Amino acid sequence: MGVTEAVTPYEKPDQPQPQPQAPSAPAAPASEPAFSPSDIRDGAAIALVVGVAGVLLGLLWAWLAPRVQYVSNGEAVFLRDTESEARIGADGTFLLLSVGFGVLSAAAVFLWRRGGGAAQVVGLAVGSVFAALVGWQVGLWLGPSSDLVAVARRAGKGVPFDAPLELLAHGALLGWPMAAVLVHLALTALWGKRDPAPEVAVWPSAYYQAPGDHQAPAGAADAPPPGPSGTEPPRP
Repeated sequence: MGVTEAVTPYEKPDQPQPQPQAPSAPAAPASEPAFSPSDIRDGAAIALVVGVAGVLLGLLWAWLAPRVQYVSNGEAVFLRDTESEARIGADGTFLLLSVGFGVLSAAAVFLWRRGGGAAQVVGLAVGSVFAALVGWQVGLWLGPSSDLVAVARRAGKGVPFDAPLELLAHGALLGWPMAAVLVHLALTALWGKRDPAPEVAVWPSAYYQAPGDHQAPAGAADAPPPGPSGTEPPRP
């Protein structure tokens, strides 16, 4: 009778062994959007209201800006006062009015939404730029006519007339947005709402020992008590 041996399958030494799969990490929570719908609505409302306020800037600029006067001799038009600083005064008037409107708009936005937020700052900045452009164009439209020939003909020879309103320093257009953003950030930093400070957890020490619960070191219990003088007793 033949002897049968148990045959085990031959395993190749270079065959890779299946590795246990690590448990998959939990999915990260979805990140919140930078601007919520309410923030977008607030920013759009701020930009719209501030932009419309630029009409008032144009009205005040056309009313308060100093006038440059020309005079005609029937053939050409000349400045009545060659040393006049009225042109610079018109630019300064526009800049001062813009800064004042910027401060007022920033204070109004802060009082309306004291919590602050990036959407409000963006809406305030966009609305301020648009308001400055609107005020510039409204002031030019309300000011004297830019057709010097027609105005000189109507005024007559030797009669002074107002020159058209001009903004020579276009950098003054940045007065409103810069003042609005800086003042709003300052108000938010000083009086804005702040998040509550996180509570600091205090953990008990692992090495705490109750008073009077000190253990004597090993071997101290077997040692003889010291003598009256605190020295070791004499040996026999």
